[in-house]
Amino acid sequence: MKNSPLLIGITGGIGSGKSLISSIFNKLGLPVYDADRRAKWLMAHDPNIKSELIELLGSESYTEQGLNRSFIARKSFNNEKILTRLNAMVHPEVGADFTRWVALHDSSPVLLKESALIFETSSHTELDQIILVLSPSTLRIKRVLARDLHRDKKDIKAIISRQLPAAETSLLAHFIIKNDERNLLLPQVLSIHKALIAQVS
Repeated sequence: MKNSPLLIGITGGIGSGKSLISSIFNKLGLPVYDADRRAKWLMAHDPNIKSELIELLGSESYTEQGLNRSFIARKSFNNEKILTRLNAMVHPEVGADFTRWVALHDSSPVLLKESALIFETSSHTELDQIILVLSPSTLRIKRVLARDLHRDKKDIKAIISRQLPAAETSLLAHFIIKNDERNLLLPQVLSIHKALIAQVS
C-alpha cells in the first residue's frame, strides 16, 4: 500500500523570506503549494467567494479587470470584523484547493505548503511538520518597504501585530530557519531537506 506524502508547512511573518525558502526547496525537487497566491486566485475566480465578497463589501470588489485588490485592502485594513469574515470565506476554500493539489501530487514523498497564516488559521493541525522562518522585525520591515512600494512602515507594523509572535510560533515549529543575514540560508535548508527525505526513505 502506497504511503501518503509527508505534508510540511512553511510559515513566517511578512518579510521573513518564506517564498525564498520555498523556492530553494522547490529547486531541490519538492513540490510547493503557495497558499497566499492561491487565495488571491480563488478570490478572483471562485464564484462562491465572488458572490460572498460582493455581499460583504459591495460590487466595487471587482472591476472589468478582475479582483479589485486595492479596494478590498482599503476596506479590510485595520477592520477586524471584515478581516475575520474574509478569512472565514477564503480559508476553507484554500483548504479544499490544497487537498485537491495534494491528490494531484501524491507521487512525491514530501509536499510543502507555504502560508503566512498556518498557525492563525489552525492549518498546522492538518500538516505533519512545520518549518518556521524567523527574521528580525527591523529587517522584515526593510524588505517589505523595498518590495511593496504601496506599503508604508505603519502598514507593515499593523500587519506584523496581527500575526502571532515568534516566541509563540517557535514552540509549535519542528524546524526553524534563521533568515537574519548572519546565518547562511542554504546549509539550513539542506539540513532540513536531508531530515525530511530521511523520514520517507
